[in-house]
Amino acid sequence: MANSFTCNIVSAEASIFSGKVEQVIASGVMGDLGILPGHVPLLTELQPGPIRVIHDDGKEENFFVSGGFMEVQPDVVTILADAASRASDLNEAAAEEARQQALKAFNEKSTELDYTRAAAELAEAVAQLRTIQQLRKKAGKG
Repeated sequence: MANSFTCNIVSAEASIFSGKVEQVIASGVMGDLGILPGHVPLLTELQPGPIRVIHDDGKEENFFVSGGFMEVQPDVVTILADAASRASDLNEAAAEEARQQALKAFNEKSTELDYTRAAAELAEAVAQLRTIQQLRKKAGKG
């Protein structure tokens, strides 16, 4: 067990994942972060994107978070997400439609608030599509 740690992925709605893992890879605001056993403690903001969890047996599980924070402690990594789901539950058609709608709203902005909301929605839709593409590539379907 010295080569593993507990990982918890929690959204406002539910606990998405909890278990022992060997590695967590997340999209931080400053770039991707790889967390291994014994990582120094840290707290960082997450951008919308994939979370990869690698289990003790080498099996990989993929999740999507719309943003949030990751706290790393000696034996526990906790991801507190605004919204989270298993990557396999993402709907590519819905994500593409959301991207198209966000682009349309972005181009037809009427107020600063509309512009900011459209930019956030666009970033989340693009991150969902990127997560789906990574999952497809790993499965050898891309």
